Amino acid sequence: MALSRRSFFQGAGALTLLAGRLAAPALAQSAPAGDIPPILFVHGNGDHAALWMTTLWRMESNGVPRERMAAINFTDPLARADDKVEQAGRSSTEDQRRALAEAISELKQSSGAARIALVGNSRGGNAIRNTIKNGGGGDISHAVLCGTPNHGVYASDDGLGNEFNGRGPFLRSLNDGDSEVTAGTAFLTLRSDGLDKYAQPDGRFIGKPGTPTNVTTEGPALKGATNLVLGAVDHRETAYHPRAFREIYKFIAGHEPSRIEIVPETAVRLSGLVTGMPGGVPTNRPVPGATVDIYRVSAETGERVSGPLHSSQTGADGRWGPAQVDPTWPLEFVLTSPGAVTTHIYRSPFPRSSEIVHLRAARPMLPADAGAGAIVLMSRPRGYFGLPRDIVLFDGKEPSDVKSGVPTDAVTTLRFAATEVGRPVAAIFNGERIVTRAWPASENRIAVAELTY
Repeated sequence: MALSRRSFFQGAGALTLLAGRLAAPALAQSAPAGDIPPILFVHGNGDHAALWMTTLWRMESNGVPRERMAAINFTDPLARADDKVEQAGRSSTEDQRRALAEAISELKQSSGAARIALVGNSRGGNAIRNTIKNGGGGDISHAVLCGTPNHGVYASDDGLGNEFNGRGPFLRSLNDGDSEVTAGTAFLTLRSDGLDKYAQPDGRFIGKPGTPTNVTTEGPALKGATNLVLGAVDHRETAYHPRAFREIYKFIAGHEPSRIEIVPETAVRLSGLVTGMPGGVPTNRPVPGATVDIYRVSAETGERVSGPLHSSQTGADGRWGPAQVDPTWPLEFVLTSPGAVTTHIYRSPFPRSSEIVHLRAARPMLPADAGAGAIVLMSRPRGYFGLPRDIVLFDGKEPSDVKSGVPTDAVTTLRFAATEVGRPVAAIFNGERIVTRAWPASENRIAVAELTY
């Protein structure tokens, strides 16, 4: 399952907080050329390249040239139940190793660098370690593993073929020896202080409540690496939180970043890939024949301010765009994909350009949706909702379908009566606020407030 060139995108950006929280427009000071090698970002299980958007923005805002960064998009991002047994729409550790090796070669060639740095979240760290140990570690100067279950999500004699079993052959081979890292590459691990759902002693977060996992919060640490605890961050925040950015940048550059905030550009161009979920399995395979329409909307009401700013249809490569937008405009993306619900995605203003604004239709209608006049989702791709850690308000109330304690939920759902179709619905997460409209479910439409942070 080699990664095609079309699945490998140069990094840029995604969303932002409220415009008032952005840095004042200014040119970032360029980093000294020798300080920072080219960086390839590697997403986790079931995810895609776009999760690295805010990290890429922050790197750019610190003077790292856009063309010296990239984010891989694994074609089939979900792991197999058994690594050695073929499973439709899923990938093996060897699939990921080959794809990552190809992406490394591409970035080395495009940048002219002899060595590059790798940064991975969760399963992406497995691919990084596998590639360095078994596929060419001499190409890699730095490896940053964020929330990677380096000793497994569980360690059991059951399901030994699973990639995430600490007693299985895959992780045992990576962890064999006095040092758990490969000589010649500098390793950093970032982990949570107890809020990573995949580094928990009890199996309730993997569907086995009351069963010991034989894994602790220290599971992501590696002998021979620099191991840092970020604090009360969740599994994805070990990679995408501003606190994680600081440590990633400092480890690779050798000095503190000059800023954490994102510096906006005056001209913003957006484009990306439309992907799908055949059979309910998330893939990064392109969807041809999808239509993407973009509207500027009111930050207070979610209503469209004018006609479409952009409209395009995807070809065989699944790409949409480019669209030119103002960095202060809240946006509504309307995605119409063959055989999927029409999805209205509301987003905060985009302060910087991006070629990885990847779009995927919302989940299909569920039995629980029967009779609903409108369905609105609040989604947090770069982290989970932590209660009581975070302020989470959906239509003025704390969501009832978000569990408290260890953060485990990244999506919350509201259903409205037919009499409420068309009204505004506010989604608030800490400092970010997005207002959607309630679209009629009878027309096979779902609205999504997609958060940046």
